Amino acid sequence: MDALHPRLLVRDFDTSLRFWTAALRALHGIEPVKVVPEARYANWDLDGQAVLVIFARENIVRIVGTDSLPEHAAAQDTGMLVLRVADTDDAAARLAAHGATVVAAPQDRPEWGPGLRTAHLRDPEGNLIELQSY
Repeated sequence: MDALHPRLLVRDFDTSLRFWTAALRALHGIEPVKVVPEARYANWDLDGQAVLVIFARENIVRIVGTDSLPEHAAAQDTGMLVLRVADTDDAAARLAAHGATVVAAPQDRPEWGPGLRTAHLRDPEGNLIELQSY
């Protein structure tokens, strides 16, 4: 059983599937474990542990009662996917090449931790991603 099962609820499943397939292949050399187009679901594992699941937002909003809320809230980000990588600069360039938008270029963050380097990007859905290397 996975201790952590990160899941992004996405509006455009096909675009997100293409992006995350290319991004996780480029960063970690992994492919989707399962893609269920009719359910709008896909997941990736690394060493038998969940890395990411994407799931169509419309499949969950009715269940949790948020289908009447605005599609895009004007609030601050409320979540972020953090990926540890060997080389922050290289990983940021790879994700940008696959359609991510760089919102904070790679930079050293000694105030956050010794030897820490981060970059912040947004995937095609606008989800915030932090890449970090030590």
